[in-house]
Amino acid sequence: DMVGSVFVFPQESQSAHVQVKAKLEQPLNNFTVCLRSFTDLKRPCSLFSYATKNQDNEILLFRPRPGLYEFYVGGELLLFTVPESLGESEHVCASWESSTGIVRFWFNGKPWPRKGLQRGYTVGVPASILLGQDQDSFGGGFDGQQSFVGEISSVYMWDMGISTSGVQEAMYDHPRQTPLFGWRNFPYKIMGEVYVKP
Repeated sequence: DMVGSVFVFPQESQSAHVQVKAKLEQPLNNFTVCLRSFTDLKRPCSLFSYATKNQDNEILLFRPRPGLYEFYVGGELLLFTVPESLGESEHVCASWESSTGIVRFWFNGKPWPRKGLQRGYTVGVPASILLGQDQDSFGGGFDGQQSFVGEISSVYMWDMGISTSGVQEAMYDHPRQTPLFGWRNFPYKIMGEVYVKP
């Protein structure tokens, strides 16, 4: 149980990351990803990277600069502009459904206008799922200039869409819907210099 703990990524790195050791058996036609991050980086950084052998940006949550998030599905991306948080952590969730391609995005528990991409697409398995680095190949191809520095916590992924109230429950680590993996039962392996701290 990781509740009350964070992953600390202390410095820029070509290698340091957290592997999510979840075994996803089924391709995804719907999903939601949520996490909390705390950083003062001004440069691009990768938060959540889900790669398959065919597509390195199968799912990617990426922050090119403060106040902007990129969300990729199957190599295509949407941009979400958010307020800049000074000295505060940011909680983001993104969900996607194949049948319509509709993407929902929440920032600190508030929904942003819906957009869409990749209608009819299926997110593949098996996947390499990482925190703190952007995969340019399956499980590797890292660029230190895109590495995350700071703290990541409250990471969840579901194989369905969730509601705004579900997002707010996840913000406080009390999700009602059972995730594929989540912070209360988080399967991980640390690679390189990353620390678990209260």
